[in-house]
Amino acid sequence: MRSVYTCLTQAHDHALILLAAGVCIVGVYGSFSVATHAARSEGRAAAVWACASIIASGCTAWATHMIGLLAFRPGMPAGFDPYLTALSLLVAIAGIGISVALAIGQRSRVYRFLIGLLLGASVAALHYLGEASYVVAGTVAWDPQLLALSIPTSLLVFGTAMVVTGERRRDLRRAGAPLLIAAIAILHFCGMAAMTLTFDPARLLPSGAVPPELMAPVVASVSLGLLALGLVGLRLTLNFRAQVRRDQERLRELASLAVEGLAVCDGTVITTANRSLERLSGLDAGALNGRDLLGLFPGLDVTALPEREEREAELIGADGQRVPVRVLRSDVRLGGKPQTVLAIRDQRERLQTESRMRLLAFSDALTGLPNRAHFQDLVALHAASYREHGRAFAILMLDLDRFKLVNDTLGHGLGDTLLRKTAQRLKAALGVHDIVARLGGDEFAILQVDVAGPEATDALATRIIELMGRPFLIDGMLVNVGASVGAAFAPMDGIDPDQLLRNADLALYKAKADGKGTFRRFEPALDARMQARRGLEADLRRAIVVQEFELYYQPLVDARTGRINAAEALVRWRHPDRGLVSPAEFIPLAEETGLIGPLGQWVLRTACAQAAQWPVHIRVAVNLSPAQFRDVRLADTVKAALAASGLSANRLELEITEGVLLADEERTLATLTKLRAAGVGISMDDFGTGYSSLSYLRSFPFDKIKIDQSFVRQLPSDPESAAIVRAIITMGTCLGMSITVEGVETAEQFAFTTGEGCDQVQGYHVSRPLPLGEFLSFVDAREAA
Repeated sequence: MRSVYTCLTQAHDHALILLAAGVCIVGVYGSFSVATHAARSEGRAAAVWACASIIASGCTAWATHMIGLLAFRPGMPAGFDPYLTALSLLVAIAGIGISVALAIGQRSRVYRFLIGLLLGASVAALHYLGEASYVVAGTVAWDPQLLALSIPTSLLVFGTAMVVTGERRRDLRRAGAPLLIAAIAILHFCGMAAMTLTFDPARLLPSGAVPPELMAPVVASVSLGLLALGLVGLRLTLNFRAQVRRDQERLRELASLAVEGLAVCDGTVITTANRSLERLSGLDAGALNGRDLLGLFPGLDVTALPEREEREAELIGADGQRVPVRVLRSDVRLGGKPQTVLAIRDQRERLQTESRMRLLAFSDALTGLPNRAHFQDLVALHAASYREHGRAFAILMLDLDRFKLVNDTLGHGLGDTLLRKTAQRLKAALGVHDIVARLGGDEFAILQVDVAGPEATDALATRIIELMGRPFLIDGMLVNVGASVGAAFAPMDGIDPDQLLRNADLALYKAKADGKGTFRRFEPALDARMQARRGLEADLRRAIVVQEFELYYQPLVDARTGRINAAEALVRWRHPDRGLVSPAEFIPLAEETGLIGPLGQWVLRTACAQAAQWPVHIRVAVNLSPAQFRDVRLADTVKAALAASGLSANRLELEITEGVLLADEERTLATLTKLRAAGVGISMDDFGTGYSSLSYLRSFPFDKIKIDQSFVRQLPSDPESAAIVRAIITMGTCLGMSITVEGVETAEQFAFTTGEGCDQVQGYHVSRPLPLGEFLSFVDAREAA
């Protein structure tokens, strides 16, 4: 290494060394730039630029080497063999050309490394042919160790340079040129240091040797050419970068517009169209280019379109189909010329989506019928039509009579199927122009148009009731529901849409109240009744606040001893103006309005407080409604009433009907379990009136069964009633439950039920319901007897 350093610092002209380095850097940069431009070009231009890059690369290596030789100071006369000098240049160009040709398109690193070795070998041949062309007046000796070190090292660097120039990463590719410069420097200066010159006066320069003074202009010319090439490469690079920036800007503008189709226009003539527009129009690029926009978008004035503001239009496709689109216009400069760019967005999917949304907004998802909002709009439309044209119409409201029972017992899936089948039957019953809608749940409405008179509405309602009275076959089961219908006729019953709907609803309410499965037309008296009902509801709310209620008690006696051992608490409402209001009138209203909750709590607290003052062997029975069981705090409410009154839990009986269990069987059974665990007795009231009672007896062990009075009325003369009562008594006894028979009104009924083994008897034969004072007096008299 010292010999190399000594050769570089003492045996060379440093200015020329720097010049050689500069020529090498400029030449390598220019060669790479021209090669990159060749890769971006196509056809003949690519071949021309590739040849220029190869020649420039060879000239760079040769000029660097020759300037290095000119910088060498051997201390004796020296010159250049013109033939070997020319051969070294040709070898450099040929070797580099072959290497570049082999490297094109190669991705294998091993293959590129081998090509680098070939390139290094050609440059080494250039160097040593150049040194062989350098003749002096003396002898030449070589250092084999330095040659053995420098040549393989330079070849390794050449191979590495070729590998990194083919990498995808830009930072690695940028290392290619410095590595090539380093390889050339290693090869030259190590080769020069390996050469030892000894002056010999006896040796003269060959007659054809070219002196350094004459070789310098040749090398200078080549160097100037390389400098010019470097400037060309710089210009090409700058132009390319500027072009890339311009193209990227254009692409960004086009991409921001290319929502669907894209057309570049010169005025109103399409010059370029993208593939999306070709697919949208059904025309290929050849058919679109040169086409006038009016032929594609009839009625569209492109010049009047505001920039970057969408407008609705229609595109006429190749098959003549009209495609709804939205068009967006923008003016850009392409190739130095202003152009109009149109972005075309296909609107078919959006319009279909909006149509589906409108359908969902105005249709019932389950049946596909118009929903409440749509039906109200239709009624308003026909009301307006009546005012203009005098076309009478009718509104019919329809409820399924036993839908809730079917839905709760057979499942919501079957209930949904029933509603769909109901919709189909209703559509089959209607006229061509009549409309049926589902308002929600099992409530349907019908708009009967162009009605000749009320008789036509009566006939339609009769047909609907008859159709809905037929059994439905669902999943192999026959399901019977029936329907109630109420109707209002326009203009007889009003013309305002809201009024008509309200009057039809009042008629439906009347039909259901009259026994269901019936039809009622609106009557003015119905409105009066509804007003009275609203007044009663207001009075009921006030009565709960001011506590206008009182409890009556109906005694229950032991069937064997005749002794009173329980009493059922029955609520009564003492209205300040109307006197006593029948429970049959206000209890259903309380359940419907949700007032049964606070009313039931009052009954429970009051019954517990009053029963705590009775003889300890008399229990109190309190009825609980299904609405009360929807309160998850029911068990806590009962415990609180017992605690506040001081009544023992075993003296309280809670009577429930099958409707309580139907509401939510799992939650209800959990609540009943908590109550029974607290010591409260549980009784099933009105047993035998529902078809699911036996399954509930198996699911939950009640303390008591109360046989419904409907089975007692015909006793003992009716054999079927007698058989049913005997069966229930026998079943309850086997299940370990006590049996109470309610509704016993005659001595014969009392004798029959006690004779069959029932445990308790309740009814007018024992006593009617009594106010608290009379009940206590009755107990005292009974005990005294």
